[in-house]
Amino acid sequence: MAIHSDSSTEQEDWRASPTEAMNKALKDLNLNIVEMTDENATLDGGDVLFTGREFFVGLSKRTNQRGAELLADAFKDYAVSTVPVLEGLHLKSFCSMGGPGLILIGASEPAQKTLKIMQQMSDHRYDNLTVPDDYAANCIYMNLPNKGHVLLHPTAEQYPESAKVFEKLKDYMLIPVSNLEKAKVDGALTCCSILLNKKANV
Repeated sequence: MAIHSDSSTEQEDWRASPTEAMNKALKDLNLNIVEMTDENATLDGGDVLFTGREFFVGLSKRTNQRGAELLADAFKDYAVSTVPVLEGLHLKSFCSMGGPGLILIGASEPAQKTLKIMQQMSDHRYDNLTVPDDYAANCIYMNLPNKGHVLLHPTAEQYPESAKVFEKLKDYMLIPVSNLEKAKVDGALTCCSILLNKKANV
């Protein structure tokens, strides 16, 4: 599932079909739901990175070019670029947004190659923060009223060297979140999250 502003796209993936409860919750938020009915299209939310300016879609075992094309059709106001997932399950297995214009990226060679491709394809300039562990780059950024920049990130117990890198984000509220159990089934922090860009009264 990919959500931005007042639209969302849904696509069945390897886990389970979207539930009626999720559809109702999204409709209650006045989101326009665009269902992907093309049987040849695959799109997993773990392969969709929205930077605030554009979308990057990782082409992986679970996301194909047709899925990326349908995402582009749903979000016509934004550029959608595809990048290869050279290693790992998804694009967000080694990167995520760490704030406005800041990409968190793993240090592995495949992750760094993907970052270089993203930089070459984009008309925008992004800062990046490299962490030693690819999976540690999967974080959740929020800009909360009265809190400012908030980053949910894996704990030092999981990735001690990467946790030290997050401490460089001095203006952030850093919240370590244990992902030990979800990691056993290839789950990451963003897998368990649906971020909505809504006003504070929602």
